[in-house]
Amino acid sequence: MFAIIEAAGWPIWPLLLTSVIALAIIGERWWSLRQNVVMPKHLLAQVVQEYRQNGITSQLLTRLYESSPLGVIFAAGLKNVKTTPAIMREAIEEAGRLVAIEMERFLTSLGTIAAIAPLLGLFGTVIGMIEIFGSQGPQGSNPLALAHGISIALYNTAFGLVVAVPSMIFYRYFRAKVDAMLVDMELQAIKLVEILHGERQA
Repeated sequence: MFAIIEAAGWPIWPLLLTSVIALAIIGERWWSLRQNVVMPKHLLAQVVQEYRQNGITSQLLTRLYESSPLGVIFAAGLKNVKTTPAIMREAIEEAGRLVAIEMERFLTSLGTIAAIAPLLGLFGTVIGMIEIFGSQGPQGSNPLALAHGISIALYNTAFGLVVAVPSMIFYRYFRAKVDAMLVDMELQAIKLVEILHGERQA
């Protein structure tokens, strides 16, 4: 591996840095966007049951705020349960916007890496071409300098694609997952409002 890095020259280091950052973001988002972390099963039924038994308590609100993003949305609704359904929905929407920002954290950075990695590879290719042309002298070309320039050009191009393709795949995957979760959370929040205001059965 070190031999490849050495052959690719100094332009490979920015690509290595972006690959490490991309791996860190992918791992963090994979862990943070698990279904049971974002939207625990049966949370809606548990909230409705506890509300009907004990009403709104500080313990319930604290537990919801600390439990999950869906819990944060439910807590915002419960705090306004004595208001009209429209105001309760507005409070839920405001909490939902904050939750959406948190769920989309680092995704812009991952998309940026997917976009710039081929450009960094192209930059390495240009550096390699400069090395190749620099190897030409009055007495002909220097084979070692020529080979080194070709290595820089090819390795950087390939590594730029190696970084960009998985980054784009995971960026698209996480974007779709966040969008689907937000829609599901919105539906559950609307159901909570309707249940607590007697507009539908649990």
